[in-house]
Amino acid sequence: MLAGVEQLLAGWRGHVLALLAGMVLPLSFSPFHFYPIAVASLAILFLTWQADDLRYASVRGFLFGLGLFGVGVSWVYVAIHDFGSASLPLATFLTALFVSFLALYLAAMGWLLKRFASHSSAHLNYVLLFPVSWLVFELFKGWFLTGFPWLDLGVGQIDGPLRGYTPIIGVLGVSLLTALSAGLVASTVMIKRWWTLMLVVVIWGGGDLLSDKSWTEAKDGSIKVSLIQGNIPQEIKWNKDQQYKTLALYQQRTQQNWASDLIVWPENAVTFFYHQAKAFYLDPLAEQARANNTDILLGLPYMDLDSKKYFNSMMSLGSHDGFYHKKQLVPFGDYVPFAWLRGLIAFFDLPMSSFEPGPQQQPLLKAAGQNIGVSICYEDVFSTEVLETVPDASMLVNATNNAWYGNSFAPHQHLQISQNRALETGRPIIRATTNGISALIDSHGHLQAVTKQFEEAVLTGNVQPHQGSTPYVQWRQWPVMLLSLFMFMVWAYYRRIVINKKS
Repeated sequence: MLAGVEQLLAGWRGHVLALLAGMVLPLSFSPFHFYPIAVASLAILFLTWQADDLRYASVRGFLFGLGLFGVGVSWVYVAIHDFGSASLPLATFLTALFVSFLALYLAAMGWLLKRFASHSSAHLNYVLLFPVSWLVFELFKGWFLTGFPWLDLGVGQIDGPLRGYTPIIGVLGVSLLTALSAGLVASTVMIKRWWTLMLVVVIWGGGDLLSDKSWTEAKDGSIKVSLIQGNIPQEIKWNKDQQYKTLALYQQRTQQNWASDLIVWPENAVTFFYHQAKAFYLDPLAEQARANNTDILLGLPYMDLDSKKYFNSMMSLGSHDGFYHKKQLVPFGDYVPFAWLRGLIAFFDLPMSSFEPGPQQQPLLKAAGQNIGVSICYEDVFSTEVLETVPDASMLVNATNNAWYGNSFAPHQHLQISQNRALETGRPIIRATTNGISALIDSHGHLQAVTKQFEEAVLTGNVQPHQGSTPYVQWRQWPVMLLSLFMFMVWAYYRRIVINKKS
């Protein structure tokens, strides 16, 4: 059997396997939810890395990355072509460039692993070095050039037993455990140490036992919340003849829901600057909210009239007026990294794409008697950004604009990321989007209610605020960093013993 596996991994067959393994990995994420595929996919990658030479390891890492990101973030094409007005060839080229750039991370990692990993210590490579290396890859991907922490393995595991570890070690820690499970499977296939599969059972069984544990507790009574999903098409959202129609729609839906304690509008629901809409729209709306004992959170652009800099913001109206300015901006969506790109193609000159990042330290917004941790769109992809709001916040709100990505995987993947933020922090999340998927998520990361996509909708439900801290909130990423460092040190120690014996 071993000879058959090695033959399957040899030459071009190994290349094809690496590509296919990368292509199926996105099936472990929403909207597919086949979470065990992540283990099988990564196990195949690890097996292909152990075989052949440096060049092959690099090529296979690249091919795996092409498959993973080519399928998993194919929605980038939709944003560039459908809403960025780029031609089909140009949108295809830019998407391929983006995917290839991300795939280069794995190409470099494959080369480095083959360069320093001894073939004679294959078992140690599978169960120690390769899982730690995958964690390093996700950390680097989430940091380099402002970061892109999308398709982290741990996110897809919220539907399986490993979700029990998320409030303890976070999504990155679950990524490490998923990669460790894949390494144990790969080791079993190649080295026939079947007891290693028992470790997989122990890891997954432990997660299952922890899945129902509550790390935080309810605070006060539940709050009635209404989310307004305006479903304004992205291509006309900023048009002058649409702006007043949008304001009328949100005002009407709000007035129909004064019975709610909190009403949330999505990112940039108001398409006027704050100073433009204050007198004729926002001030009267705030008065109505106070008269009805309701608070409103709404998205709008905010301009500093002195500096003329403007921010992508959320505002609270009602009992407490306040602002939150988005800190983690999306390249090419919120701003263009290089000014000289403007004017080259329409994609680099989108409406409202010159936002400034908000201050790193900002007070929490207050609404419905609660401290609320706000994130705007892409910000909740960054676990550390959300951690800054807890334990002070008793609820989390994410306001986003998913209209950029049409009918693609992106809205489903983003919703799943939000579920993980709820599970990590032990806080409910109120998620208001422009055209779906809006959702109410409880403190265990479960979906309480969701809207359909591409429909105007109002989602109303009761949300229970929480207090206290999960272990992840208390310890942050230190446990997973120390665990990965320990695994690497054990690998390095035994590798040295193996090399000394050979010499």
